[in-house]
Amino acid sequence: MRKGIHPQYGPVVFRDRAANYAFLTRSIMTSEKTIEWEDGNTYPVVDVEISDVSHPFYTGTARVLDTAGRVERFERRYGKKG
Repeated sequence: MRKGIHPQYGPVVFRDRAANYAFLTRSIMTSEKTIEWEDGNTYPVVDVEISDVSHPFYTGTARVLDTAGRVERFERRYGKKG
């Protein structure tokens, strides 16, 4: 691979503010903000709106929509074509 054309790949902390949860991983993302991690080192921190801890699909609070009922209601309201 050519040198100098790829972004820096290093440790970054991703923090889910909604769930008060953070995890350390490696990424090319950077940030001006930093945080001191459990190991005593300081890493850049990226705030995210949602993660696996707060996402409804992973937490089991996802709502299942009744699409069949909606289709039937639409056909009743506007008539079935064909």
